[in-house]
Amino acid sequence: MPTVIAVTGADLALAPQDERTLPATVLADLDRQPLEQALAAVQTLVEQHGHVIVLYSKAVPVAVEQRLHTVRSLLESDRIALFRPDLPPLAVAVLARQLRQLASCDLGPGVIASAGRLLTHYLHAGALLGSVARLDRVPGVGLKSHARSWVPGSQFGVLAHPQPQLVRATPETTLPGPEFGTWLLVARGQLQSDWVTDVLAPAWKAQGLRETTLPAESADWWGTGKAIEFCAYLPDLSVLYQLVASVRQSVCHWCGIDVIGDRCVFCSATPPSAAELTARPAGAAPAARALTKGG
Repeated sequence: MPTVIAVTGADLALAPQDERTLPATVLADLDRQPLEQALAAVQTLVEQHGHVIVLYSKAVPVAVEQRLHTVRSLLESDRIALFRPDLPPLAVAVLARQLRQLASCDLGPGVIASAGRLLTHYLHAGALLGSVARLDRVPGVGLKSHARSWVPGSQFGVLAHPQPQLVRATPETTLPGPEFGTWLLVARGQLQSDWVTDVLAPAWKAQGLRETTLPAESADWWGTGKAIEFCAYLPDLSVLYQLVASVRQSVCHWCGIDVIGDRCVFCSATPPSAAELTARPAGAAPAARALTKGG
């Protein structure tokens, strides 16, 4: 069975990008249901699919994140990966869908989980905001920007990733966009404006544009519900697969699965240092290691 890609809310389970996109598993209300119920649900996923990758944003309620780590710890499983990228909620949903696309391919669970870090570099995520007075998750928004947010009618274009930037949104101003072909996903909140679709999308040369509902966590992430969130992304599975397959794979020295990059998302292990390799007797297995927080 394919590796499961799970999210913490139904609004993070985007509609399939193509016919091969696997459905997302929604682990909803983890902080409200009995622990035994959450344990049983995740254990069943592991037993049926082998590995589970859970994506969630940094705006998720603390109780939900704590429950995720509790479940992983109690199950004592290194087949559950918890991945919390430094992205706004809509971009987390886009990334989860890209991993759902890759899960249909001949890639191992460690490679798919590691691909999350790789594909993050190809996302451009931001929002149009009616105020930045409570925006504290994006570095580089100074006091002058905060003061300007109180001018009646002001709207601000904010790029959170890959390079934070803020501009006053006008028909003549835009944000630095991707230098490769992307689609644009737009989620409208309590803000009326066509700046994203009429100014930003053409400036970014978006090859396609789709709209979805604004994730519930976006208001907390951006500090206001008066927002229109957007994310530019690579939509084609063939391109995603080529990007991932072109990276050299290695074997995690702790849990033994194939990964790409310098960290295993399942057990959080990084490659051993030269000193560690020298000190370890030839053929010796690594010592047992406690599960650590992912993301």
